[in-house]
Amino acid sequence: MKKIIILIPIYNDWESLIKLLDEINKVIENKNDYEFRCIVVNDSSSVKQPKLLKPLNIKSLKIINMKENRGHARCNAFGLKYTNKNENFDYLILMDGDGEDRPEEIMSLLNKINENPSISVVAKRAKRSEGALFKFLYVVHKIITFIFTGKKINFGYFSCLTKNDVNTLVNQASLWNNYSGSVKKYLDRYNEIQSIRGFRYFGPSKMTLLSLVIHSFSIISIFKYSVFLRSTFMIIILSFLTKILGSITIIFQILIVLFNLIIFIVSMRENKEDFLSSDQNVEDEINVLH
Repeated sequence: MKKIIILIPIYNDWESLIKLLDEINKVIENKNDYEFRCIVVNDSSSVKQPKLLKPLNIKSLKIINMKENRGHARCNAFGLKYTNKNENFDYLILMDGDGEDRPEEIMSLLNKINENPSISVVAKRAKRSEGALFKFLYVVHKIITFIFTGKKINFGYFSCLTKNDVNTLVNQASLWNNYSGSVKKYLDRYNEIQSIRGFRYFGPSKMTLLSLVIHSFSIISIFKYSVFLRSTFMIIILSFLTKILGSITIIFQILIVLFNLIIFIVSMRENKEDFLSSDQNVEDEINVLH
């Protein structure tokens, strides 16, 4: 029997979490080849935690309450580190708790894992649910990421990791900064499934345009040395085009330098000491019973 841990970060979305757990419970019913356990990392929610009940088909449900809010990326990084250190598992499924990662795709991840049990699987977004402006800017983000890093990154947190790959990731300081960039950089191989981004169960989406910009910079900063090298070549090429394009080349060069400065500042989020000591931010752990 394969042991699966579903890791869910939460900040105030308790109503969504209750519905998500119920939906997961339905999806995994009669899946006797698997043992499912859930770990919820409460990132110091400002909304009071309601009484939770463990769904019937989930063997155990643990809530880890954090003292201070550290943000979504670091909440996930801590959860991976905690699980790797304290839990016995074969695979770890990482998903958001608001419904945008659809529970029905859990089995799609596991079916792909069954094809090659030693390779992790990420959920590639085939269709998004946001508005036209957000979708356009997301395409721009992917293009800029490819230009400056040479990497095509079209997945987020929703994924199923092997135990070996979890162990690899939690030993990288970059995980404290960004998950998908770290997966792309440090995992030699991973498989993909097509995924449709769902709609939030309750309330508006928390992914704002500003959040998208920060997310984009965070991914790119994982590859800061490649960014610097590619930017250097761009600036040199633009220097040779000065006579043709005039002062516009200087504007582009200044923008590239400013872009590199921002990437360098964002890359300072990779604080290995903070990551290693993140378990000190745990307030308590609660095992939820029926």
